[in-house]
Amino acid sequence: MDLNRATILGRLTRDPEVKTTTTGKTVATMSVATNRTWTDQSGVKKELVEYHNCVLWGKLAEIAGQYMNKGKRVYAEGRIQTRDWVGDDGKKRYRTEIVVDNMIMLDGGSRGSGDKPAKSNEPSFTQE
Repeated sequence: MDLNRATILGRLTRDPEVKTTTTGKTVATMSVATNRTWTDQSGVKKELVEYHNCVLWGKLAEIAGQYMNKGKRVYAEGRIQTRDWVGDDGKKRYRTEIVVDNMIMLDGGSRGSGDKPAKSNEPSFTQE
């Protein structure tokens, strides 16, 4: 049995970018930053930031475009996918993404500024 599952909890590094494909499907891309902190052997606190490219489809993409913006915290689940293409310079390019099928907005559902504390009844959305 195989399993391809990614779960991240972080902050959006930019507003989601929403587009419509030529076939009429809605797709959104967003970048999520996750931080890891630790103390090294000499007692110095260290931090490492990872950036995750996320893709959302359909209603989930519309919701992200409507309610999410830079700096908002999000919990996202999905599968990891790597796609490739040939760039304008003729070189093969690769991009690894999380194709999100479940998302919880942790800073509320409005596009207003400022962080709000997370509530226990935050909206959760699943790709159908």
